[in-house]
Amino acid sequence: MTTEQSIKLVRAAANPLIAPKDVTPSYPDWEVLGVFNAGVHQVQGETVMLLRVAERPQQTDPQHVLIPVLNTEGTAEERQAQPMTIVALDREDAALDFSDPRVVSDQEGNTLYLTSISHLRVARSRDGIQFEVDPSPTVLPEGRMEAWGIEDPRVTLIEDKYYITYSAVSEKGVAVGLMSSPDLQTYKREGLILAPTNKDVAIFPEKIGGKYWMLHRPVPEGLGSPEMWVAASPDLIHWGDHRFQMGLRTGLWDSARIGAGCVPIKTEEGWLILYHGADDQHNYAMGAALLDLEQPDRVLARMEQPLMVPEAEYETSGFFANVVFACGAVVKGDEIIMYYGASDDTMAAVSFSLKEVMEQLHQTRQKGLDESDATDS
Repeated sequence: MTTEQSIKLVRAAANPLIAPKDVTPSYPDWEVLGVFNAGVHQVQGETVMLLRVAERPQQTDPQHVLIPVLNTEGTAEERQAQPMTIVALDREDAALDFSDPRVVSDQEGNTLYLTSISHLRVARSRDGIQFEVDPSPTVLPEGRMEAWGIEDPRVTLIEDKYYITYSAVSEKGVAVGLMSSPDLQTYKREGLILAPTNKDVAIFPEKIGGKYWMLHRPVPEGLGSPEMWVAASPDLIHWGDHRFQMGLRTGLWDSARIGAGCVPIKTEEGWLILYHGADDQHNYAMGAALLDLEQPDRVLARMEQPLMVPEAEYETSGFFANVVFACGAVVKGDEIIMYYGASDDTMAAVSFSLKEVMEQLHQTRQKGLDESDATDS
């Protein structure tokens, strides 16, 4: 069984902080399935979450599964009058696979639909624990490339502007979109910055070597694995200089897929990244690694065991069980407060010591250097 590193974790006593019952659906006859994977930042003394809210029509038809898809046909007036198309799928159709609660697939495993559609919604808190969720969506999906929803935002403050990366989901795949905001109240779409299939993008909070940098996770088919890369940009819109950064580890907790979690945290010793990984049984955990300050593709240290594994009841059961998945963290002195989605349906928080994480990474780095010296000799 996978175990955590020996770092003291303090889960918030109020967990889960936000649950589906706390969020008003976008439409009266809809239901919220999950509120999770939020981008996070502090704004004028408030902790602001940009939540992913997954919702769907209430499933009142015993013969059909009702699937929401953004209406992208007709005039702007027609789309505004009827923003969603509801697809009714026969529950007894042998050609369809409903076993994964997140998707509808064919018998070859190809995803045909998502079972819900996600938008982004703001929640605010003065103490970082008690959150007030806005009563209506903050950013709704828009256009063909977001027809199946917008998901998993990461929020980066660069100088005086916030930049939000997110997954734009459609039948064409998962692309990466970018929005900007002066205040996390109004938002401007900057367009798609990475084509499908890519996700888990987090932008570094300052330039490195005169360029902007991002973590990203392409999902190759045929050859390759879902692993972490970095890329650079002169303007946050055009990205290139792609470099492989960090791979899967056979037999460990991150053997099947990895991807950026929180926005990188700058320390004196390097960029601390809190990333997610999953094993072959789809159990998700959070880990930590340290990147070089000047060369973000260079990994200085990486924990062998995860920082955090699903353990609490709200993490081990739920819409998609055994998942802890963070998209944002707040640093207060030596304390890191990591906000994470639990089981793809609620938001929770855990705090731990920055010093303890850095000490653990230092030990891991030293062990690697010692092993390297032993091999060289």
